[in-house]
Parts: sequence; C-alpha cells; structure tokens
Amino acid sequence: MARKFKIPAVPRSTPKNIRFPNDVIEAVELAIRGTDSSFSAFVIAATRWALESLQEQEQEEPPAT
Repeated sequence: MARKFKIPAVPRSTPKNIRFPNDVIEAVELAIRGTDSSFSAFVIAATRWALESLQEQEQEEPPAT
C-alpha cells in the first residue's frame, strides 16, 4: 500500500536559496492553502519523502554483478 503524503508543520531550518518553476510554486501554494504549513515545510517534507523512496528503491534492487 502506498504511503500518503502529509502536509507538515514548520520545522527548524537553515536558509537555502533555490529556484522553482512558477507552476510548481503555484501548485504548492494551492496545496498548502488553508493549512498550518508553509512552502518551505512542504518542500522539505516532499524532499524527505523522495529521499526515503530512493533509499527503499536501492534496498530493493539486486546488487550489480
């Protein structure tokens, strides 16, 4: 069963400047509208989810021979 993405609360963090396409910014802002989250918290949670997914994929793949 696939895990569901949960919109997070704002964690403590260090500033890091990155650029996003405008459509991604708009989609994230729409997703967090009316929640207790921020753009940064959403992006951090999505990045953590992606990193965990990559780790799971690496563990599932057989070693290269």
